[in-house]
Formats: sequence, structure tokens, C-alpha cells
Amino acid sequence: MRTFKIFMLLVMTLPFVTLTSCSSDDDGGGGGNAPSGTLVAKVDGTSYESWEISSSATIANNGQNLIIIASNSDGNAFSFTIWGYNGVGTYDLDGSVLGTVNVASYSETAVDLNNPQNSTTEIWQAPYDNSMVGSLSVSEET
Repeated sequence: MRTFKIFMLLVMTLPFVTLTSCSSDDDGGGGGNAPSGTLVAKVDGTSYESWEISSSATIANNGQNLIIIASNSDGNAFSFTIWGYNGVGTYDLDGSVLGTVNVASYSETAVDLNNPQNSTTEIWQAPYDNSMVGSLSVSEET
């Protein structure tokens, strides 16, 4: 009889625990169009999406800096360093700001499979002068 009571108690509490642990809210926030753990960008009108396995974002220096590195199988890669990071928002890539300048770089690597020593890499760095050249929008932290 005691085993039966314990069994019935378990049967009655298990659905309650299951139903209360589910939620229809997915943490709110709309996020961007990027799948989780990836970077989506457009370079000269060409869309870019990194792979989750080769993308990382690190918040460093007691939460004051954001460092993003993302690449894909096409040989394209992005790197961003944001100083004075405050969470979700837009951060300018502005060379006219004295002191802490947010920077971005983009690289394309073309691999010559017939002669790997002939492979080439081009790197673009921003900002490259004392002007605003773009911005980075952080839509969600995961």
C-alpha cells in the first residue's frame, strides 16, 4: 500500500512539474536575422554568413570590450573590436573619435588548390581615416 501511495504521488506531481517548467516566451527580444551563433553581413552587395563552429564573441575587460571573430568556408572572415561595450545596441566605426576607436576588418582568402603557395589573402581595415565608415549592430546576446 505504501508503494502505491508513493507511485500515485509521483504520478500526480510529475505533470505539474512538467507543465510549470515550459514557457511560451523565448526570452523576448526579436534578435536579428542571423541564426544563433553566426554573423550575417553584406559586403559590396554580397551577402555573407559565418559558420557557427568558426564564430565566436567574447566580452572582455570586465564587460567593457566585445571581440567578434567569424569566418566561413569561402575563405571570408570578419573581426570586430568594440571598446566601451554596453550590451545590445549600435556601435560606430568612427575614426574621428580620439582614444578608443572601434575597429573592424574583413578578409578574403583565395586558395589555389593546384598550387597552394599561390593562395592570396586581401584584408580591409576600418576605420582607415578620420571619418565614420559604418557601424556594428548587436541585436541579441546569447
